[in-house]
Amino acid sequence: MIRLDAATVLLQWATGGMLFCWFTTRRRVIGVGYGWLLRGTYLCFAAGALAAGLALGFDPVRDISSALVALACLFALVVSIVRKGAGVSGENAEFDRRTERVAAMTGIERDVDESVVRSGSEFNPNLDLVPAAIGFIGLIAAAIDATNGASFATLTVALLRTLIGAAFIGAISDGMLLGHWYLVQPGLPRKLLNEMVTALMWLWPLEVGALLLPTGMISVWLGTVDDGWGGLLGWMWGMCAISTIILVLVTRAALKERYYSAVMAATGLLYLAILTAFGTDIVARAVLDQT
Repeated sequence: MIRLDAATVLLQWATGGMLFCWFTTRRRVIGVGYGWLLRGTYLCFAAGALAAGLALGFDPVRDISSALVALACLFALVVSIVRKGAGVSGENAEFDRRTERVAAMTGIERDVDESVVRSGSEFNPNLDLVPAAIGFIGLIAAAIDATNGASFATLTVALLRTLIGAAFIGAISDGMLLGHWYLVQPGLPRKLLNEMVTALMWLWPLEVGALLLPTGMISVWLGTVDDGWGGLLGWMWGMCAISTIILVLVTRAALKERYYSAVMAATGLLYLAILTAFGTDIVARAVLDQT
């Protein structure tokens, strides 16, 4: 009911990544460069999913969806570049607020550079939802193909694991990238990273719960599913799952500190959480692919 397939994993990554790209850009606070980074990255992942599907096993709906996700990412990227002159409304407002505050404190008025006056329409963050929506269609097709005509209950579990897994790995990846963006945009409100960490806290029990559903990782611990390593992979999966939520909780605690270094500490913790989160998803796939 679940398959370790490079094309599906890459499409999950691109789909979940673009979903949480919108999750952040919808606030209209983060700079345009962050969107460029994520759209370019997940465009490559979607293209990689298509290439893997063509090379390792073609699934028409999934692989056509991968191609469309790549095109949708490219379209959103081009639109955001074309409209960069308008900036981002929240970022612009924060810049103006700080400029006025400095002027009020120092009495020094800051001259406006007429060559960089904002103009045109602002990029619509909802465009980032288009590749995510297309990707979810492809992932549904991949889950159906993986079950190979099994029962409705089995199909339901496969769909849960595939779709929740996409959101889970997308959120953890974007969280780490977002943490690094604070180096580029130091005045960025901390609430954006807090929201991402909160989303991870909600997604973790869904991800782990879906992987425990029968036939799931509990069967590996009970010995009814052979992982090929005498149960070692089952316990490794458990450690990855527990370590992930511990790291997420510690990240949340770090973000409560007032100092700017807390954001960098949180980013480092999310680096580690990526390893354990992917272990949670990929190790389960490797083991349950046999069932």
